[in-house]
Amino acid sequence: MQALELLTKRQSCPRLIAPGPSPEQLQVMLDAAARTPDHMNLMPWEFVVIEGLGLQRLSDIFVEVAKANNSDEEGIAKSAKMPTRAPMIIAVISRITEHPKVPAWEQHISAGCAVHAIQMAAVAQGLAGIWRTGSYAEHPVVREAFDITGDDKLVGFLYLGTPATEQRFKPSRDIQAKVRYL
Repeated sequence: MQALELLTKRQSCPRLIAPGPSPEQLQVMLDAAARTPDHMNLMPWEFVVIEGLGLQRLSDIFVEVAKANNSDEEGIAKSAKMPTRAPMIIAVISRITEHPKVPAWEQHISAGCAVHAIQMAAVAQGLAGIWRTGSYAEHPVVREAFDITGDDKLVGFLYLGTPATEQRFKPSRDIQAKVRYL
């Protein structure tokens, strides 16, 4: 896949099945993430790869969140199944370093760029993914489970795998209304 085609046809794929990324594919994705914009080379991100038994652990964490939110049995069951939507999930955490030239917001953006780079590297290798956050990403139970403190944030759960069905590409959006020149 050519780089411009990859970028201009990017879309999420919510229906993912095994196989997930191989160790070699995962390394390419992480190498791509390491090339994202990173002012002062702070590497303000951490990647938590979740697969196999880790998916069950994440399910347990999500069940804790549902119970803490006083969800009913249906909500708890739905939360338990959330990690089963893909054979691999990568939680991307922005780990903030105090720096006089690099504010926290810039470090969070760098972590977001890392999520995008991982997803694009996955697609370039014939895989697919969907970047999810939602209220669970900020929940105290999740923050504690991933040792997220202070200004650190879980910027995304990137679900990765093989598309379950052939993807129909969405038409391009007209961007001109969002562009102006100075």
